[in-house]
Amino acid sequence: MDGVKKNEIYELTITDLNNLGYGVGRIGDLVTFVSGAVDGDRVTVKIIKIAKNYAVGRLEKILSPSPHRLPTPDPCPARGCGGCAYRAITYAHELELKRGSVLAAFRRAGLPDAQVAPVLATGKTAGYRNKAQYPVTGSCDEPVIGFFAPKSHRVTDARKCPLQPPLFGEILDGIAEQIKKYRIAPYDEETHTGLLRHIYLRASKDEKEVLLTFVLNGDSLPHADEVVRELTDRFPALVGIGINVNREKTNVICGDEYKTLWGKDGITDALAGVELSFSAASFYQVNRDAAELLYNKAKEIADFNGNETLLDLFCGVGSIGLSMADAVREVIGIEIVPDAVRCANENAKRNGIKNAVFFAGDATDTEKLLAGAESELGKELRPDAVVLDPPRKGCDEKLLSFLANRGIPKIVYISCNPETLARDVAFLAKRGYEFSTITPVDLFPRTAHVESVCRLIRQRSSPDGE
Repeated sequence: MDGVKKNEIYELTITDLNNLGYGVGRIGDLVTFVSGAVDGDRVTVKIIKIAKNYAVGRLEKILSPSPHRLPTPDPCPARGCGGCAYRAITYAHELELKRGSVLAAFRRAGLPDAQVAPVLATGKTAGYRNKAQYPVTGSCDEPVIGFFAPKSHRVTDARKCPLQPPLFGEILDGIAEQIKKYRIAPYDEETHTGLLRHIYLRASKDEKEVLLTFVLNGDSLPHADEVVRELTDRFPALVGIGINVNREKTNVICGDEYKTLWGKDGITDALAGVELSFSAASFYQVNRDAAELLYNKAKEIADFNGNETLLDLFCGVGSIGLSMADAVREVIGIEIVPDAVRCANENAKRNGIKNAVFFAGDATDTEKLLAGAESELGKELRPDAVVLDPPRKGCDEKLLSFLANRGIPKIVYISCNPETLARDVAFLAKRGYEFSTITPVDLFPRTAHVESVCRLIRQRSSPDGE
């Protein structure tokens, strides 16, 4: 390891910035990760950890700043959560890094000739999130509300997180006062005691409607009537307050049971030309304006002819399928969360969309994937196109094989994880699909995450009958 020693000071040039926000350089041949450093910096660091193949250094001094470094980093009162990996660099460089991460993922997947477009972005880097789930710890007298620090279950106060709308922080301050006033005990995950585990907020565009859910290690909220009255008097944007019951010893935030204490059990928003209602349990993109860019791009590259049957898998509340309904003959949506299916069908009715219908089903259970829909519709489904929007783990190989074996002519794939997107595109490419230019979309500014979309067209039957 070239004699590198712990607690010694070294000088090095930072040549890269990884997706955790660590600058990457070398001391001799030893790769060294430095929190707070930016690619292009010349720095001195104190080595705080030495492993077999790498070291970790603490930034001591910036000798020569990178041209990508902001003169003053974006202000963040929630120091320590680690979510904003790119808060020290210019936004233009952040977008370059995100495009590079998509390119690198496709190279690693064996697709070095993949073309990646410039990243689409709204330009808004603060206050863009419409959803936040805040763990609550501490005591009744000193509650801590925020996010978990990196690689730990220690909660760092993040009431004023700049990625969330300011109203969220104001509501959290109000709830902190009620925790003290009504002695609502924060949860202690080590002893599995206490009541209030998380505070869960969702909002429509410009926070016109806000939904508040208390996640409880119990069945009821003490002084619920007083809590509701005080919060709704203070925050007129609140349209619904409820609880979620989660008594399990688990890292999963929400349990299966939701109860409405006051008002509505969902909120309404408009996205890509469609008015949508969604509940606390339903998936909805956290950056509405950027999601609109994403969905419009997906519709554009789909290049529908108006006569297709579109299968919308992982459809959530129907946002993607409904935004495409006017360009196809019919939309059939499949979603595993029953409450989201209910919302999706209600959203179709709300918008007067008569050629879209949504069903409960598990996209990983290919043997039964279309059975429920076909039974209720009374016909065999032969999709001409499929839109996929899976979770970060991507699609199961069984599902991809199912689509390829049925000879689906066109697949539009939306992904929040470049690694699994590249893996799945490579799988389909071996089975006769040609993929388009990949377009990244920045739904998560200041973080390392990036969404992407591409289209796959079936060119031939796969070799070996796969």
